[in-house]
Amino acid sequence: MGQRGGDHLLQSLLRLQQQWTLQTEYKIQAVDCLSGCNRACAIALAAPQKTTLMFGDLPPLQSALAILQLAEQYFASPDGMVPRQERPDALKKGILARIPPLPNFSNS
Repeated sequence: MGQRGGDHLLQSLLRLQQQWTLQTEYKIQAVDCLSGCNRACAIALAAPQKTTLMFGDLPPLQSALAILQLAEQYFASPDGMVPRQERPDALKKGILARIPPLPNFSNS
């Protein structure tokens, strides 16, 4: 049995991350499920106090560099929003969700 698309994409991202300027700022990891079954090869970018961005329908062999470019834009954005027209071409469509940041809860 061959390697699944998501596995190819993950391995490409991990290889590129080794030479990436933001390698210490991001943890790239596989997750069991993003519930994107009908939109396979899904990724999400998440950070505290930022909107989470989730994308699907990514070509597994051609998307890794575009994902890291988007991650740089996401890192530079104060709220996690990256306008569609500014995203790398491979990520201008395929957005599955924009999830607002969790509110800061106070114990007081």
